[in-house]
Amino acid sequence: MKKVLLITLVTLIFGSTFAQTSDKKWGIGAGAGVYGTLKQGGAGFAPELYLSRYLNSRFDLMLKGDMGLFQSKLNNNLDFFNPALDLRLKLSNESKKFRPYLYAGPGILKDNSESGVNFNVGIGSKYYVSSGTALYFDAGYINGIEVTRASEKVRDNFLKATIGVEFDFGKAKDSDMDGVPDRKDKCPDTPAGVAVDINGCPIDTDGDGVADYIDDCPTVAGLASLKGCPDADGDGVADKDDKCPDTPKGVKVDAKGCPVDTDGDGVADYLDKCPDTPKGVKVDEKGCPIDTDGDGIADYLDKCPTVAGPKENQGCPVVEKTAEEKEAESMKVDPVYFDTNKSTISKTEKVKIDKVVKLLKENSNYKVKVTTGYTDSKGSDAYNLNLSKQRVNAVVNAILSNNIKKNRIELQKGLGKANPAATNDTEEGRALNRRVEFELVKTK
Repeated sequence: MKKVLLITLVTLIFGSTFAQTSDKKWGIGAGAGVYGTLKQGGAGFAPELYLSRYLNSRFDLMLKGDMGLFQSKLNNNLDFFNPALDLRLKLSNESKKFRPYLYAGPGILKDNSESGVNFNVGIGSKYYVSSGTALYFDAGYINGIEVTRASEKVRDNFLKATIGVEFDFGKAKDSDMDGVPDRKDKCPDTPAGVAVDINGCPIDTDGDGVADYIDDCPTVAGLASLKGCPDADGDGVADKDDKCPDTPKGVKVDAKGCPVDTDGDGVADYLDKCPDTPKGVKVDEKGCPIDTDGDGIADYLDKCPTVAGPKENQGCPVVEKTAEEKEAESMKVDPVYFDTNKSTISKTEKVKIDKVVKLLKENSNYKVKVTTGYTDSKGSDAYNLNLSKQRVNAVVNAILSNNIKKNRIELQKGLGKANPAATNDTEEGRALNRRVEFELVKTK
């Protein structure tokens, strides 16, 4: 029975070691007092020693040894020895200096060279004079065992009163190493090296909810979205970075906190009446292109920016053409175009020949001053020069065949691939280069 109890005591002690709570607090206590028996009376000296283990805020586990010495009613120096495993119930929270408690537990009592299982109960209190040192007083009852004394079976039950001192030791668990034990730490995952308050939470000097270590403005309350910096005009750019801190509420801003100016004309969009002005165009205070002559056509589009004119005439005044100008305009004829490697006139192009003939018949004072033929760039120079001459001859013959006198056609020439009207790199461009051009001039 004794061995079983001893094994149980050892298992409980070491089991609690491996089932520690967050603060891992141990305590060692030593005290001295007096005791007496309930039947025999008398008094003796009662020293004790214990090792306590913090279990939680309500209970401690104690491995305690009590002794009874120099009992005045007995002749022997050692009356009893009683190791016990007690559970101590704490009756106040750990923030108090004065902490009353109850205790009870089983033990092994050695009395008059005999031993057996017993129990003890009691009441006491501790008074903490520092964070790790306490004075204690308790009074308890030790249940005795039946022993033989002078051939007589007797049982002594004991009362004892003890005063002593307890020293607490052991390091509290502090997962984030901020100096605040986990059991008191309201922010147990604080990054290493961050300054914390008494609750273990990162210090927030300006009280804006953004800890100093991530607050770009730790002494001025601000917004979490701006890393703790204020934004007086509410434009989403922290005041310290805001180049335009007086921007009106609700105005869209750029990265510098200034009103957006989409067209870059110097007038913010919220004030710009013409927000799509082309880059580089000079604008007025409303952001609209300057219109110097006030004709409704901006200067950058106005061919006559200082003189009013209609849009149809690109902002220039309409000037009535002279009779001569109108006449010259009416005598213009489009070039005749040819197919590749051909000098024959197609039906669609013959219409232009007919116009030349008609103009010559209606205006006897006009003649064809220049009839010039061209080709595209394909083929050799000699071939193209000859082909251009053939095209000129074809056009001249077509005109003459309509009863137009030969002396009304002054100059005929073929220039091959010279003077292209368009690029020779595309079929469309080459088609514009295969042509015969006219110039009708007045003879008198």
